[in-house]
This record gives sequence, C-alpha cells and structure tokens, in this order.
Amino acid sequence: MKHTQARQPAANIRIATGAAAIATTTTVLGGGWILYSNLFIKHNLPLPDALPAARGHFYSQTAGQVSYYAETGGGDKRPLLLIHSINATASAHEVGPIFRHYCSQRPIYAIDLPGFGFSARTRRAYTPQIYEDAITDLIAQEIRQPVDAIAISLGGEFLARAAMANPRLFHSIALISPSGLGQPYGAPQQATANNRSNSLHRLLSFPLWARPLFDLLTTRRSIQFFLSKSFIGEVPASLVEYAYLSSHQPGAEHAPLHFVSGCLFTRNVRQLVYEHVNVPTLVIYDEDYFSRFDGLPELLARKANWQAVRLTPSRGLPHFERMPELAEILNAFWQQSEKQAG
Repeated sequence: MKHTQARQPAANIRIATGAAAIATTTTVLGGGWILYSNLFIKHNLPLPDALPAARGHFYSQTAGQVSYYAETGGGDKRPLLLIHSINATASAHEVGPIFRHYCSQRPIYAIDLPGFGFSARTRRAYTPQIYEDAITDLIAQEIRQPVDAIAISLGGEFLARAAMANPRLFHSIALISPSGLGQPYGAPQQATANNRSNSLHRLLSFPLWARPLFDLLTTRRSIQFFLSKSFIGEVPASLVEYAYLSSHQPGAEHAPLHFVSGCLFTRNVRQLVYEHVNVPTLVIYDEDYFSRFDGLPELLARKANWQAVRLTPSRGLPHFERMPELAEILNAFWQQSEKQAG
C-alpha cells in the first residue's frame, strides 16, 4: 500500500506536465497562426465579377447594400431569380451554370446574399430574416414583378421563408438539395439549440482569432475538400479559385461564422415554414453530404403544391455536372405551373 501511494503523486505530476506541454504547444501554434494570418495572408484580393452580366446593387433597410447580376435580354418572359447556398466561400458564382443556360431565354437575376460576393460584409448580426428580406426587397425594388426562383441548400430555407411571407412575389420556387428536410428539431429543443448557436458564435467571432480561424477554413485545400462533397466527379478549378478569392475579402468572415455557428438555420423549418408555402414548389435532390431528406415524403403527402424529383446520381450542386437533365426537370415544372395557373 505504501509503495502504491508513493507512486501516485509521481504519476499525477507526469500527467499534469504532459497536459501543460500540450496546452503550451497549442498556444504557441495558435499564436503563430494568428500572427501569420495577420501579417502574411492577403485579405483584399482582386475579385472579378462572378457572372457574365451587368452587376447592380440596391439598399435594403434590414440587409444593407445588396449586389446582384442581371441579364434582361431574354424577352418579356417571367424573370428567373437564382439564390446561392450559404457556406464559407459562397457567392453568385455558384449558380453560374444555371445563369448561363437561361440568360438568353428569359430575364435572369442572381443575388449575392448579404455577407457574400459584392454585397456588404459588415460586422453585424446575420439572421435568416436578413436573407429573407434581401430576396423580397430585390424582387420588390429591382425586378418589380413575380418571379420563378431557384435556391440551393440553405438558400432554399431563405427562399421558402420569402415565399411564405410574400407569395404574391413568386410564381414558383425550386429548391435544389434544400436543408431542413431531415428529422426536425423537437419544439422543446428550440431555445436550447438557439442558445448554443449564439454562444458558439460569440466564441468563434472573438476579434483576436475570428479572421485567423476563417483563414484556416478557406485555404484552397480546405475549399477543395468541402466542395468535393457536392460533386460526383472533379470539382471545377474555376469554382475553387473564385471561392478562394471571394473568401479573401475584407469582412469575409462575418456571415460564414454565423453559418458555422448554426445561427442561420430556421429551427423546425419544416413545420414553421415549408408546410406554409403555398406557391408551386419543386424539390430536386439525390444524395447530399450536408443534408438529409427523411422528412420529404411526409411533406409531399401534406402539401399538394409541392413535388419532388430525384436526379440520380448527383450531389448538392447538380447543375455543374448535369445541367441538361436539370433544365428538363425545371422546364417541365414551369410548364405544369403555367397550366395550373391558367
């Protein structure tokens, strides 16, 4: 017994010494990366236009200055509005294949959501309401007539919120791999989940390490890795490069850190939003590394105005790899919507 007791303090000292060494090493490495980020990483790289179209902007009372692209040479047909997803490097460049496919067929618009692309990237509280307002204000102030709209991933939640609140602005909406269709959050979890998101954001956005942390997420290698989850084949090099340039702008970290923290998701979105969207709605999906669709069959059973098409095989950005098939699906949906409206 005495022999065991004599060894115990020595073991504790070794454990404490090892933990201290790990903590010291982590602090040194973290401090080194913060210094490297501030001194050697450029955060104001030249950013070209994301799309081959005129770029305009407008002011939204809640969203601030919002940038968008417009090609209005497609005749007097109903305008088409494109909405990119939300991630660390998002921008209107993400909807490029759809924009190029339809720009000669109908008036088409693509938004840079607040905090991304050429829209204002100020340090502020980013919320789903801001993104909803950016979409509705673009239609009301700039397009000025009802639209067909397409959104990707989390952008689909924002579009659905806008269509629920202002159905007169939308003829139809199409959601590509939308978030929020997995097993829903239970109501008792909502406040707890929101509190966790806000606390995590406060931690991640602390000024000393917010930008260095974001720089770790937006190396070319990291961008390539995360984009690869949304492709069957190779990720286009142009998409990786534009994502890198867009993420290396002043204030580029503010909106993505809200996203990483979970602050931009609408809790219980299936029950609170999707089930109250009454305009014609199409979901296009297959397998998605970032989203599940367990709740989609139940939603389709509840909502006669909703329909879904599985585009197989595809991931979260099918328009880069299967644009002809995607266009056939969209065209059939719009034709059906026209007949129903007539």
